[in-house]
Amino acid sequence: MMSLTSTIRVEVADDHIVFREGLVAQINNQPDMIVVAVAGDAETALCEAVASKADILLFDIEMPGTDAFTATSDLAERHSPVRIIFLSAFSYDTYIERAIRAKAWGYISKSEPFSTVCDAIREVKAGWVYYSSEIRARILNTPDGLRLRRSAWDGATTRASQLTTRELELLAYLASGSSTKQIAQTMHISAKTVDSHKSSLMHKLDIHDRVGLARFAFREGIATP
Repeated sequence: MMSLTSTIRVEVADDHIVFREGLVAQINNQPDMIVVAVAGDAETALCEAVASKADILLFDIEMPGTDAFTATSDLAERHSPVRIIFLSAFSYDTYIERAIRAKAWGYISKSEPFSTVCDAIREVKAGWVYYSSEIRARILNTPDGLRLRRSAWDGATTRASQLTTRELELLAYLASGSSTKQIAQTMHISAKTVDSHKSSLMHKLDIHDRVGLARFAFREGIATP
């Protein structure tokens, strides 16, 4: 049996209760891990990460509240020792690029088996960066650090990388043909907020019609035709 000092302290932050509780239960079944905090939004996740003295924060990207990537950067600026592993049902190039910039320790697709989550937690605790195999295949490790294979990324932002997590999520729904009402119900926000996000992303992308937004989303891999 491992001692308490060698047990990996994990926080699970995800707003989907069933997924979160299932992950918590499975982590607590591991002989070398214990869940010390849970959260359903980004702000709570950050507070709990510090208060609980977690080693690893499993951080769902698509949560309400503060943008996950911004939150990760903020935590790093506070010199917090917690190491963040992103969880997501999506592996957009934009998400991967922003995870790299935020200096996250890992990025796992939610389609991966639980054993991958355990591998990631142990590897990151040991000081290694961990990305799911499907994501790792799209990343190059260069003398200047990690970057996407699709570009000779030199630090310049792409248009898509300027969008918040909520705007990217909305863009995917718009490209799929969902109505404002459907999007509001799915994202658990008001129709007015949907319109506000849509106006913001149109301004950032300099695209001012829904067809143009859909084409952009398909081209960037944010949505599939």
